[in-house]
Amino acid sequence: MQGITRLRVYQLALVVLHALVVLSILGLALLGQLPEAAAGWLIQPAVPGMPMGRRPASGGCIQRSSQLAVLEQYLAVSWRPVLLRSLLLWGLWAWSGGLGPAWLRLVPWGLWLWRGAGLGWPGLRQQAAWVWGAEGLWQVQRLVLVGYLGLGLSQVRWDHLAPWGLGLGCLVAQSEESPVAVARPQDAAQVTVAQQADGSYKATLCGHFTLTVAGDHPFRKRLLVLFLSLLDEPGATRGSRRTRDDRTPFVRQLQLAAWLGVPQPHISLWLRYWHSGDWANLLSQSTPEVLTAELVERIVEVCATFPTWGVARVYQYLRAQGLAVTAPQVQQAVTQSGWQRLQQILRTRYDLSAPVFALRDGWLVGQLLGQVRALLELLEAGQSLPAEVRTSLADLTTLAGETATLPPPPVKALPWLWRVEQVLLGDWQAVTDGQVRCPACGADQVGRKSATPRLKKYYNEQHAVCEVAVYRYYCRNSQCAQGSFTNLPPGLLPYSRYRTETHLLALQMYAWGYATYRRTGTALGVASLTAWRWVSAWGVARLPIAALFGVVRSSGVIDVDEKFVLVPKNDKPAGKMRRWMYVYLAVDAWTYDLLHIAIYPHNDQASATVFLLALRAKGYHPQVIVTDLRQDYGPVIAQVFPQAVHHECIFHALQQAQKHVKDAYGPDYVAQHPEAVQLKQQIYRIFDAETRVLATERYLAVLALRQEYVQTRPAAVVIFDFLERHWPRLNNSIASSLIPATNNTVERVIGRFDQHYQNFGGFESIADAQCYLAVFEKIYRFTPFSQDAQPSVRSKCPLQLAGYDISHLPMATLCAGHSLVWPVQTQEAARVPSP
Repeated sequence: MQGITRLRVYQLALVVLHALVVLSILGLALLGQLPEAAAGWLIQPAVPGMPMGRRPASGGCIQRSSQLAVLEQYLAVSWRPVLLRSLLLWGLWAWSGGLGPAWLRLVPWGLWLWRGAGLGWPGLRQQAAWVWGAEGLWQVQRLVLVGYLGLGLSQVRWDHLAPWGLGLGCLVAQSEESPVAVARPQDAAQVTVAQQADGSYKATLCGHFTLTVAGDHPFRKRLLVLFLSLLDEPGATRGSRRTRDDRTPFVRQLQLAAWLGVPQPHISLWLRYWHSGDWANLLSQSTPEVLTAELVERIVEVCATFPTWGVARVYQYLRAQGLAVTAPQVQQAVTQSGWQRLQQILRTRYDLSAPVFALRDGWLVGQLLGQVRALLELLEAGQSLPAEVRTSLADLTTLAGETATLPPPPVKALPWLWRVEQVLLGDWQAVTDGQVRCPACGADQVGRKSATPRLKKYYNEQHAVCEVAVYRYYCRNSQCAQGSFTNLPPGLLPYSRYRTETHLLALQMYAWGYATYRRTGTALGVASLTAWRWVSAWGVARLPIAALFGVVRSSGVIDVDEKFVLVPKNDKPAGKMRRWMYVYLAVDAWTYDLLHIAIYPHNDQASATVFLLALRAKGYHPQVIVTDLRQDYGPVIAQVFPQAVHHECIFHALQQAQKHVKDAYGPDYVAQHPEAVQLKQQIYRIFDAETRVLATERYLAVLALRQEYVQTRPAAVVIFDFLERHWPRLNNSIASSLIPATNNTVERVIGRFDQHYQNFGGFESIADAQCYLAVFEKIYRFTPFSQDAQPSVRSKCPLQLAGYDISHLPMATLCAGHSLVWPVQTQEAARVPSP
């Protein structure tokens, strides 16, 4: 064995020596310095008169008669090495990626022609220019050859030559005592993949390989098991322990189980998933233990039975039932089955701890408010409602219906109310063409319902009972919600013997006269319940400002505040404040116009959001919103009206600052703590400044006293924290002609509301409260201020102050306390038009 190894080393050394000799000869040939003989080979002798070095010989002259013969001999003999250099330079240029201009490949030919010119004309060889030209061309040729050789070597992948260097290193480092078999290139490590006729792929691995798999996840170990199990030994004929696909694996399952610490049945199950293509079960195993489909079903069944349980409780329950399951298996089954995500959604939308499956109010309100914002943005941009928005609203409506949380349907307007609204809110004209029109839609596409008339009884001006013949008609307008109606003469109302004047007088007496239902009924000779029903009929809908005037007007500064009212019958959950609800009001700060009024069960951020969104839906986009010190308004205003400035009432702020001073120093701070009185006075002086710069200086001076006061009285830190927290929303009105300092305007409107509300001390239900809010809105906006009010608003109603023309609306006459007279006359023998 040692002799064979030494022979191989000797043969390789001879090959290396011969390679070095050949490279040396090629190098000399490229440089133009060939020896006369090398290893017994005869070299062509040099051309007479042509130097073999870089510089031409300076001595000797060639006769003129033989110059042409010498030139011909030079050209005939010396072109071969020039061609070799040019081809080599061409190859190096292509090897380097074609860098540089292409004419560099012709540099050897330029040097060859330059030297030939020196042989043909000996006089040129005596010139210094020719000598320096030959030297320059020679240096350029060498520089180009060496440069492109370096560029070519930079393109070589040296990692491909690593096996050759490793083999050579082994030859050098080996000793005679430890023979090593040198692998030939064809024995190097390699991998080939070929597709078989049946569409499968066959990979062949040759050489020495290593495979490293991280152990941080059980799935990586499973992939290693699958890879090793698919290895086959070529030519194996073992008849036992063959696989399902009739293979003889190189690595047995028992050996894999011993190496990796995995039970052999688990490996068999993984291979069964692999062969059957059950990728869901194969890829879903994130625990060392096998999670079967049966086990997943059992875990999900327990979760569905107890939907409020967490993973830990489900695991404890299954273990108590004797089921061999681990906590990671329960976690994986809950996650991959989708139950965990479902439980998260259910907890977000439903109150799972409640005795019934009910929606969470917060989630439902948030969804509805989001849809309202999206719809408002589309409407304000002049775009149509997309289908997906309608779908979302339909889903929410269906969900609310399934959980019995749909709001009650709106109260249908009494038929006679259409006639009253036509009289008070529109230009009323008697129909003289003999046509019958629907009182709801005004269409004349009607048909008589019966041929026999009915006798309608009513009270005339002398309170005597009279009769008139009337007929029932169908309304054929498909867009009208009124199916049939009774065609009554002007001044008469269905379901009542009292004329329109009496109903309007009840409204005027109750609202304008600040009376009660009992007094109103007594004055008109009807029951108090009848008077309440007549007045409440005006609260079916809010005042349609945009429909009446075609535009909404506002000064851009709006005061917002709320008032709690008593509503015993409502759907609020049982609690301390169950009987109380909250009326929100938005009033124009400069025109006193009541822009919006609504009632909500709670006084929280969600109610404020709904209220401001409703105000925005009416078309109002305020520049300034003035509120009290409630913190709920800040983020809501920034969300609903991002362009508006939020200002807080200075009067409320000073009241709160005085309260903090009293809490910190005690009720008798005026007598016991003069420094507290001085601090309160300095805070008051901040808002007495005429300019914002002066107010800011006084504000900073008060904050500079923080350390001194807090060291003496630690409880005083609340005073400075309060002032610092509210200052950005308090200094807006200083030296401003647009922003008022307080929200006194909305407070005055609340006072007017109290004058009506205190007559009955509360609403029976939320429906009654909503109805009365609509009544109050109409009465307040049309009622002029008294003669003792400030001159700018005296004898004018809020709608007139806002710039609306209400001269054509009889409602203004009614709310002013005047007698409402219009051309209404009932004929006892009314003419019945033909059908």
